[in-house]
Amino acid sequence: MDPTMDPAIGRVRFDAAKVAWLWTMIGTGAIGIMLATPATIAIAGALHVITLCVGHSVGLHRGTIHRTYRAGPVVRGALVYLGVLTGLGGPLTWARLHAVRDHWQNQPDCPAYFRYRHSLARDFLWYLHCRFEPRDRRAEHRLPPDLLSDPWLGLLERTWPLHVLALALVVTAALGPAAAATIVGTRTALGFLGHWFIGYAAHRWGTQRFMIADAPESGTNVWLLGVLSFGEGFHNNHHRYPASARMGLRWYELDLGYGVIRLLAALRLVQDVQA
Repeated sequence: MDPTMDPAIGRVRFDAAKVAWLWTMIGTGAIGIMLATPATIAIAGALHVITLCVGHSVGLHRGTIHRTYRAGPVVRGALVYLGVLTGLGGPLTWARLHAVRDHWQNQPDCPAYFRYRHSLARDFLWYLHCRFEPRDRRAEHRLPPDLLSDPWLGLLERTWPLHVLALALVVTAALGPAAAATIVGTRTALGFLGHWFIGYAAHRWGTQRFMIADAPESGTNVWLLGVLSFGEGFHNNHHRYPASARMGLRWYELDLGYGVIRLLAALRLVQDVQA
């Protein structure tokens, strides 16, 4: 799918399973929007914050991949489990893709796939309908040495869709299928589309406070998207300080994810927060 990609690095391939999952959620989510009630919207909104902010951003991205704080196995595993309930995919798939992207974005010969100089339409095709299959495994050395061998993460990687479907069954049993369409379908679809769009925008548009020496991609800060994404949209800050738990560096860069980490630290659930 990317003719500019050196085969020695890897290849971008159409992913039928990913497409089927995405468009099933989009279709179900569209029905969920039409059938939504104030109660189901409130529940979906709460789960959106819990799973995307506490689970995906704080648990998987900042905690498990970057180790910006220290947590015991129970807390770390629970946070990643919340991230699985976003419906965005398996934790090890995300960790590998994150490592590969970070590696090549700091190389002068960064492939086009990772450089975000392409159009929004092409990015929509690549990142939502394809998968990257790496052949060059050097990037995995960027990950913590125990991450890929973690048995809990391995289990979640193999079974993540089942947990999302189980949540849908629980909601259906408790509140009915219309509520499940909103709480699971609409929330997952918006999470998918929002994660993709913010990822593109925070590399393509916005401001750059920091330029990373010799790196073809330094990310950008997009204030509104940074606030809406719990800090993830302050991506230039993250490129400059990847080991920091804090992505919003200025007083006006509201970083809800960092606020969650500080709360967890106050509760003594995490320690050694890197700010």
